[in-house]
Amino acid sequence: MKKVSSLSELGLGEDVSRAFFRPLQQAAPPSPTKRNTKISVIGVGNVGMAIAQTILTQDLADELALVDAKPDKLRGEMLDLQHAAAFLPRTKIRASTDYAVTSASDLCIITAGARQIAGESRLDLLQRNLSLFREIVPPLARYSPDALLLVVSNPVDVLTYIAWKLSGFPPNRIIGSGTNLDSSRFRFLLADHLEVNAQDVQAYMVGEHGDSSVALWSSISVGGVPVLSSLEKHQIGYEEEVLESIRKAVVESAYEVIRLKGYTSWAIGYSVANLARSLLRDQHRIHPVSLLAKGFYGIPDDREVFLSLPARLGRGGVLSVANVHLTDEESAHLRRSADTLWKIQQQLGI
Repeated sequence: MKKVSSLSELGLGEDVSRAFFRPLQQAAPPSPTKRNTKISVIGVGNVGMAIAQTILTQDLADELALVDAKPDKLRGEMLDLQHAAAFLPRTKIRASTDYAVTSASDLCIITAGARQIAGESRLDLLQRNLSLFREIVPPLARYSPDALLLVVSNPVDVLTYIAWKLSGFPPNRIIGSGTNLDSSRFRFLLADHLEVNAQDVQAYMVGEHGDSSVALWSSISVGGVPVLSSLEKHQIGYEEEVLESIRKAVVESAYEVIRLKGYTSWAIGYSVANLARSLLRDQHRIHPVSLLAKGFYGIPDDREVFLSLPARLGRGGVLSVANVHLTDEESAHLRRSADTLWKIQQQLGI
């Protein structure tokens, strides 16, 4: 019997993927590959260094460039990492206040920005970070015109939009860390309650990275078993108020960390390294990240907003957006988030 090497040989057409994914509008092809991988991290605060440290320990880059406006702290952080060379994979670490150090990067990660204060919403940070991006994004685009740009600074959705406008890059190469970490927190809470590994929980938070994020209850599964339909099948009751309280617990978990230790760092470090791996190693994994959402899930084509949606990521950035089923209520919540962000963006003058 002939051994089958692909499903196409059994008659499954190549176009079947269209049922699962939709391409991003105005997307560009991936940049040419090369032997060495270079990642630049902009901002060496708590978040930036957690990301840098995780990138190093996971052996994601051959060269790591650090940029910050404070030269003494920057050099100190660089030396501290370099002194660990005997315990890490071989990675060349460089640092400078000059953006020329980022030249020919494959991935530029922006973490620079004002630290979030306890009780302060992510959207309140916008005005303090807007002028900073005018100094950061244009030189990054100039020195690494083929790079992927990953925005972590908050409020991430609006700042990702700003980065897109300032860079001139096609939208598939501009990504916000979005609700990737929110979804991890969501999965953790569910896994902890059900006593399973969080990797066996499929659950997404989408929309705005913040107070109005949307939990996609309709698509949650554990070990391949749909959660809500399984509860209904076994006649186990649940109330919408309970689901909403869980969503709020996910949203407020970041604020609790900030209240207790002053900032978040380790979880976002692992989250961003996870995204870097999927992007640079062309893994085609699905992540809920902030992307140009116009035309998806009822968001009008004239609303150029960045929101988190489950997306397939690879060397070309956002390769496509998953056709996840949304209820009418979930879709309405998503459109309201888009409306909120659109109104804010209208005031930016970009």
